[in-house]
This record gives sequence, C-alpha cells and structure tokens, in this order.
Amino acid sequence: MRKSELSFLERMELCRLATVDGQGRPHVVPICYVLMDGAFYMVTDIGTRKHRNLQQNPYAALVVDVYKPNRAVMVEGKVELLTSGEEFRRVSKVFYERFDWARRDFWDEGEVVMIKLVPERKASWGLR
Repeated sequence: MRKSELSFLERMELCRLATVDGQGRPHVVPICYVLMDGAFYMVTDIGTRKHRNLQQNPYAALVVDVYKPNRAVMVEGKVELLTSGEEFRRVSKVFYERFDWARRDFWDEGEVVMIKLVPERKASWGLR
C-alpha cells in the first residue's frame, strides 16, 4: 500500500465488511478493525452471520471511507478465522488498548472469532 493509504487507514477505526453466504447473498456490516503487519483484523462473536459466511466462503472485501472529502480504501482478500494462539492474543491486546468497548467486555481465547483479512487486491480514491 502507498504511504497515503496506510496513513489514512491508521487514522480510522471502522470499516464495512462484505461477506457472501452459500446462496451468493451479500452481507455488509460496519465493524472496527486493527491494521497490523499488512493484515486487517476484526472481532466478531462466534456464530454471527459474517462468521458463518466466512466459514463457507473464506473471501471478503472491506472498505474504509469518509464522505467529505471523499476518500476511501477498498481491499479484497482471503480470510483466516482465529480463535486462539499467539497471533490471536497479540492482536486482542491491541484491541484492548485501542477500543473502550473491548476493555468493557474483553474476551478470552475461544470466546470470539478474530477475522484476519490479508489483502490480495486493493483500490483507493481521494488519496495521493
């Protein structure tokens, strides 16, 4: 990613995550993210629609945007679902440090699903 895209993404905290179910129906939801080591990480409860969709189809897209001025980054890529392990713990700590809602109701391994999206394609607009 370009420096301007990374700077924009690091200032933001909310994206819109798009997944697709087994019948090809799209599902788009706002969700907080952390960008680390070139991957987007998001947390969801086990069994949510996005979790079930990603179990069936491990590809997703997300967009981070603002309207005025119109700026955005969109990425598509393969998703890995994490529920435990060193990477899960390391990223969970960043969520805890960054977000009040994570501190109010922090999770243990096996209680939530960490969605890791590694970008394979991207597009951006309004960023130079």
